[in-house]
Amino acid sequence: MSDLDTKPASNTPEGAQVNPSNSKAAAWFSHVIADLGKNGIFVALIVVVVLFSFLTDGILLRPQNISNLIVQNGYILVLAVGMVMVIIAGHIDLSVGSVAAFVGAVSGVFAVTWGLPWWLSIILSLLVGALVGVWQGFWIAFVGIPAFIVTLAGMLIFRGLALVVLGNANIGSFPGEYRALGNGFLTDVFGEFELDPLTLGVAALAIIALIVQQVRTRRGRAAYGQEVEPLVWFVGKLVLITVGIGMFAYALASYKGIPVTLIVLAVLILVYGIIMNRSVFGRHIYAIGGNLHAAELSGVKTRNVTFWLFVNMGVLAALAGLIFTARLNLAGPKAGDGFELEAISAAFIGGAAVQGGVGTIGGAIIGGLIIGVLNNGMSIMGIGIEWQQAVKGLVLLLAVAFDVYNKRRSGGR
Repeated sequence: MSDLDTKPASNTPEGAQVNPSNSKAAAWFSHVIADLGKNGIFVALIVVVVLFSFLTDGILLRPQNISNLIVQNGYILVLAVGMVMVIIAGHIDLSVGSVAAFVGAVSGVFAVTWGLPWWLSIILSLLVGALVGVWQGFWIAFVGIPAFIVTLAGMLIFRGLALVVLGNANIGSFPGEYRALGNGFLTDVFGEFELDPLTLGVAALAIIALIVQQVRTRRGRAAYGQEVEPLVWFVGKLVLITVGIGMFAYALASYKGIPVTLIVLAVLILVYGIIMNRSVFGRHIYAIGGNLHAAELSGVKTRNVTFWLFVNMGVLAALAGLIFTARLNLAGPKAGDGFELEAISAAFIGGAAVQGGVGTIGGAIIGGLIIGVLNNGMSIMGIGIEWQQAVKGLVLLLAVAFDVYNKRRSGGR
């Protein structure tokens, strides 16, 4: 038999044909399903918004209500940024509500009782929050007391100190510049218009930056031979995100413009997103939460990382207290009640793992927005606070159950 008579062996059954188009469609469909799974929390936010828009006859998506959603939940979103970092490292912080109340009370003494300049009052209050973080971080990182115990004690200590500072009374009213932190807007900067041009311009820049970043990331992956998502799906996602940003910006521009609280949140998301994704400190936080002993053996200074993690949490709790106090124009004994539960819920709903090592800043923000939409939507519908609490508890339970299910399905325990 000559070489010409030989034929290469084939694994394809006789008579069967491979349809390239079917194979490509299957790959495209599997990629879309996987991508939706990775971004399930974002899909959940969209579902919740659409649901309550229908149940409230569109009131939820009115420009004033959208602006209020950001302003009313700003302090929770600030706490969620710090809380998700703590949870990723395998810890918890139960004291953030009390710390926020304590710092708010202290800022009242600085700005109102002592009459210090508003900017100096804010700086000193943030320093107080940092000292609180130093205190708790010392016991957790260097003494070795579990964070649950230390922050539980802190919840009682700083709640008591807040009452001592206030003398069981309220402190107000605050200077206008201070109040702008919780109630201010960047509006009419270029004059009075039906739609604020600054808001629309910032949104346009954000959309352009997002598109450029996504295109560069896709090209970089393709250049290194990595798998990239189908072009149709890639473009479709960009279009949907662009429309979403545009509608959000239009709502803000038609009301009062950009809330100062939103500017603070945008800066925090950008800075902490870079820290967690592109810095050594961020990688060490993930390493500690993933496997503490392995991180120690790898040379990670786990005690130092844990210490600075709680110092950071103290500063963010202080900032949340300032925003809340500025929004109410009042430092009161009841401030901060339940803040820790809202922040922890936001982190877990946003995809943080109970065991640590998993979570993102963006996920925590979306989790906080879901809680905010639930609160706002049920309030508009006239649902009582008792049912609101029950619904939020159920949502938290389902989010954690979903995390446990995913781990078991992937082979974990």
